[in-house]
Amino acid sequence: MSKLSIYPLTLQGTDIEKKREEILAYFHNTYSLYEKMFEVLKDDSVFYKKSEPTRHPMIFYFGHTATFFINKLINMKIIDKRINPDFESIFAVGVDEMEWDDMDEARYKWPQVSEVKEYRSKVRELVDKLISEMDFKLPITWDSDMWIILMAIEHERIHIETSSVLHRQMPLEFIKNVDDFKICKECKNVVSNSLVSIPKTSVNLGKDRDDKYYGWDNEYGIYKEDVKEFKASKYLVSNNEFMEFVQEDGYEREEYWCDEGKKFLKITGAKHPPFWIKEQEGFSFRTLTKKVKMPLSWPVEVNNLEAMAFCRYKSQKDKIKYTLPSEAEYEAICQYAGVDDIQSELKANHNFGVSSSVSVSINEFKANNGSIYDVVGNVWQHSRTPIRPFEGFEVHKAYDDFTTPTYDEKHALILGSSWASSGNLIMKKSRYAFRRHFYQHAGFRYVETQADDSKKENIYESDDLVSQYCEFQYGDENFGIKNFATSCVENVIKYMTKSKKALDIGCATGRASFELTKFFDEVEGIDFSARFVGVGTKLKKEGYIAWKSKTEGDLYEHKKVTLEDLGYKGFEEKVTFWQGDACNIKPNFTGYDLVLAKNLIDRLYNPRLFLKSIKQRINQGGVLMLTSPYTWQEESTTKELWLGGFKDSFGKECYTLDGIKEILDDEFELLEVKDIEFVIKETNRKFQHTVAEASIWRKK
Repeated sequence: MSKLSIYPLTLQGTDIEKKREEILAYFHNTYSLYEKMFEVLKDDSVFYKKSEPTRHPMIFYFGHTATFFINKLINMKIIDKRINPDFESIFAVGVDEMEWDDMDEARYKWPQVSEVKEYRSKVRELVDKLISEMDFKLPITWDSDMWIILMAIEHERIHIETSSVLHRQMPLEFIKNVDDFKICKECKNVVSNSLVSIPKTSVNLGKDRDDKYYGWDNEYGIYKEDVKEFKASKYLVSNNEFMEFVQEDGYEREEYWCDEGKKFLKITGAKHPPFWIKEQEGFSFRTLTKKVKMPLSWPVEVNNLEAMAFCRYKSQKDKIKYTLPSEAEYEAICQYAGVDDIQSELKANHNFGVSSSVSVSINEFKANNGSIYDVVGNVWQHSRTPIRPFEGFEVHKAYDDFTTPTYDEKHALILGSSWASSGNLIMKKSRYAFRRHFYQHAGFRYVETQADDSKKENIYESDDLVSQYCEFQYGDENFGIKNFATSCVENVIKYMTKSKKALDIGCATGRASFELTKFFDEVEGIDFSARFVGVGTKLKKEGYIAWKSKTEGDLYEHKKVTLEDLGYKGFEEKVTFWQGDACNIKPNFTGYDLVLAKNLIDRLYNPRLFLKSIKQRINQGGVLMLTSPYTWQEESTTKELWLGGFKDSFGKECYTLDGIKEILDDEFELLEVKDIEFVIKETNRKFQHTVAEASIWRKK
């Protein structure tokens, strides 16, 4: 691939030790390449600067990928000891621009660069040891412990590319040249674009679980489509072709921009692509580490909104309706061009895998077959398709928030990979999606198509588990038993002497968090699952949630509630939702008058650690409410860490409440113990009826 990057390995084989060596080599290559990418930062002070307002300082990203290894290994019980709990909380989440990401830098005291480098070295040593000693079978499947290692490696591969984008957005005064990232390609002469006919075909976009390469959850499943004949541009749109749009005031002409695009223009004031530098006479161009003469024959790099605006401009100009390709049409282009999978690309001309540190001319790399260029590599290609799950989609239990937060119709797929792509990113079956205003090393080609893809947005939550919790927290009461979330608040509120700030830890879809806004000035809801956090965030931001409640078999009833229905209108700005690990919460979550932990304690990997750490986050005189049916299971908590539900070495029966008392008694006064019932609906004729024990404590 290049002297910097090696190709991804297959999951198959017959020789365990040979595969182990391959994984070790792939891990170290990935880890080193990521660190190499940060060498372009001029000095340590730049690590604490942001390349743009919606992202963290670069120190976050430098630490994030290493903590990802540890957090996933802990969560999957592959290891049981952390290296640095503080790092593994502050560097945990906040990468994509999601509603629950915490970008308030005032809440953090970032560590020294040298400390993060030392931490990364310790992680490297640990992961090397794990790979060297771990038992695994071939082929590697997504239930294997080794899959988690590969997941973390591929996660770092993603950040190699996204970090290169952030560094490229950093002012040049903070960047230095690195020999490995020099420009090595000369510009070719500018060529005129034209259309190529792509024949009709049938495509299957999903892949099977037994695929020979690692894949993210969104790649698996079934989606078939018959694609009608259409025309695609022979080349990617070049800087030269896009220059016409800029010179003809395309950024000022509202008719070319959708509402989202107009909002983008208003916020950013953009007048040209982000890597163009306006000079007195014309434009120069920003690469990863330097400013160069405008390479007119290179592909333009823009966001999805700018690409669509250009399509509208060109449509008006040529009297032909152009748009971006769909995901299915891109697959048809791949079929036409003879792009099957990575193996075919090993022998093909391409610009990916950091074989160059810049784009190259749009007429540099012709596909294996057909008269079309840059089907893969050079820059990503924007599409008009929002990322959606295929039939049979399942989340991986180790990383439930990789894809599901992007199933919101706001994240559009990018296709084909770029010069900075490696690993899973260069697979034809890979699926990555970003908000339409986000920048990557991404350009576009346009198509002339008759396809009707006016699929309406599905406002109903389709994840069965999330829907079940929506029903549990926001649905009808059953058998005369009150809503559990509101009952918990009702039972604890009478003990409050102060009501400034509350934490709902393990908030799930957020009902108790909203209920607490009636009584507190500020409420924070934290849950491990981004799928759950997204529900509360949607209710706050959009004023409603909708879900499908199973009636029987494959039949569902559609339900919807609003802030007004629930009595929370006017209170919603008091609540914020965050993704987090209850056993390792970020240090800024503190100073609470109430902490509510509903049905959480028996699902934590270390409940004793949780209780010891949560004590420090509660104000003196503050209240802690714990509820649980104490349904301990080794799948969630190793037996030696259970607080109750077992016999000790003397044969004495140990109950959970006694275990809680042992931890809390020195600093807390037990105010009340009582039972609170709840009902979870599975179908119209099947319900779970459970009795949780609630204990309410006041900090002395």
